[in-house]
Amino acid sequence: MTREAYEQAYSEGRHYTLRFLLSRGVAQDSAEDIAQNAWLRGWERLSQLRNDELVLAWVNTIALNFYRRSIRQERRFQNLQDPLCSSGSMNLAAIDLARILGFCQTRDRLLLEAQIGGSTAKEIAKAQGLSQTAIRIRLFRARRAAREAAEALSARRLRTGLTRLRAA
Repeated sequence: MTREAYEQAYSEGRHYTLRFLLSRGVAQDSAEDIAQNAWLRGWERLSQLRNDELVLAWVNTIALNFYRRSIRQERRFQNLQDPLCSSGSMNLAAIDLARILGFCQTRDRLLLEAQIGGSTAKEIAKAQGLSQTAIRIRLFRARRAAREAAEALSARRLRTGLTRLRAA
């Protein structure tokens, strides 16, 4: 393709590329920039064009690839949201945690609360005058007991719910 032919294709096809990008949901400002960059890239790589009649489709493909690349780059910089807290202002995880800790024995609850508060096993052991190994074992047993209590409650609620469904 000659320089004049590409110039002609650009003047005739640039608005088609813009409309193509807008139909894909690209914002107006971004679409104009992407279309311009796509036609420029087409010019730079004109030797790779195999069929002069397909220049518009070729440039539109370049434009679509630019758009996809820009979306991927934007996603890298988006803030992550906490799925538990994004729907409202209530911290449901804290409510669940308080309920689970309510099932624990007092000694286990105190250990788990200390660990949740950020204390290490070494710090807890030093405060209670025990070895780190003893605290680690107690923390393991406390977590296991809390998990079993939560699972038992969940199983009871499931059975109650199924009983209510059968009765209805």
